[in-house]
Amino acid sequence: MPDRITVHGLTGHGHHGVYPAEREHGQTFRADAVLELDTAPAAATDDLTRTVNYAELSQRLHAVLTGEPVDLIETLAQRLADVCLAYPLVQAAEITVHKPEVDLGVPAADVTVAIRRERS
Repeated sequence: MPDRITVHGLTGHGHHGVYPAEREHGQTFRADAVLELDTAPAAATDDLTRTVNYAELSQRLHAVLTGEPVDLIETLAQRLADVCLAYPLVQAAEITVHKPEVDLGVPAADVTVAIRRERS
């Protein structure tokens, strides 16, 4: 099993969704990102350049989470995965997008979409 770096609960206000009210008012979105990579070179050398800087990664993911609106959280998840896979050391990324303020017409705490993408 590869090593993993995980960012949980990255939160931002976005305007994603298919309904006009979602686009106009926006809502809270959360994302979890799990990156698979070999961290041994970084650990052996204590060198940040030999791993993924998770502060920098978080800033990039947040920009997507709060950026250009999309209709589907499936699309949002793919865009977040693309950010993760842009790091050459990342072999795979698992993304979960949470939509905690979702209106389903019935009580619900959250809706999530989870995807896993590998470097091809």
